[in-house]
Amino acid sequence: MRVRVALAEKGLKYEYREEDTRNKSPLLLEMNLVHKKIPVLIHNGKPICESMIIVQYIDEVWNKKSPLLPSDPYQRAQARFWADYIDEKLYKLGRRIWSTKGEEQETAKNEFIEYLKILEGELGEKPYFGGEKFGFVDVAPVTFATLFYAYESFGNFGIEVECPKLIAWTKRCMEKESVSSSLEDPQKVHGFVMEMRKKLGIE
Repeated sequence: MRVRVALAEKGLKYEYREEDTRNKSPLLLEMNLVHKKIPVLIHNGKPICESMIIVQYIDEVWNKKSPLLPSDPYQRAQARFWADYIDEKLYKLGRRIWSTKGEEQETAKNEFIEYLKILEGELGEKPYFGGEKFGFVDVAPVTFATLFYAYESFGNFGIEVECPKLIAWTKRCMEKESVSSSLEDPQKVHGFVMEMRKKLGIE
């Protein structure tokens, strides 16, 4: 979804292919020899892997069209820091919310809210993380909006109650065609997570 958002922001045309991650295609296995995971961007016959690395690549190659990363080196470093923070903290804790129960889930939920509040503090009163314009750091967490319903449903809490500014930012991002047209339906994502919980024997 991040890659689709970045491509849409740049107004780039591309061929999109779905992958069955339980029955990976020879093309995926060939193009991502190390992790054998999606997403993979194939540009000029060469593969680029990992979502935020792909987003950086797209921004560098098509840097004249709606730049996502700031031009200032310090601000660029800060943007990369927050993107890494989102992947390291939010993704892992979010997974623990829906893949565990009892005390372990409660701990994950509390930590998740704590890290969301830190992220909300970085946003502050700005419309977007980089200021007035949607950019690199916004691309990193906006796709989590599709998972918020699942987190809240299985974790029994409300993100808007805890982080109203972050939810206001999410709604602002969703007003952008590049975002709304690139994200999956939260209900569909919830159904997918439900299936994963069943496989783990939680449901």
